[in-house]
Amino acid sequence: MDLFRPEENFAYDERLGIPLPALEREWEEYTLEEQARILLYWEGVRGRIPDRIFALEREITDLQQRLDQEENFEKVCGLSWEIADLASAINDLHIYYRLNQDVAAKAHH
Repeated sequence: MDLFRPEENFAYDERLGIPLPALEREWEEYTLEEQARILLYWEGVRGRIPDRIFALEREITDLQQRLDQEENFEKVCGLSWEIADLASAINDLHIYYRLNQDVAAKAHH
């Protein structure tokens, strides 16, 4: 009976909207099969990153439209902070997306 569940090695990140690796052991302590299953699970997560980025970009566009119409300085500041936070999340998602390309390439060699 196989008790290893790769998804248990990930924790949902509310800000990014995806699960991120949260390994409880050093990578080398996992068996090759466990490593492969973790990487396969991550590939599924990674495949959703472009859609998540697109959704955040749409939110930014909506906020920018609201910002263009807003005259209240405090609300302008709040909208600007929201836009900056979403842009930061997009940047982090791009990093995770590219990072895994390197990891996956090494894993296949």
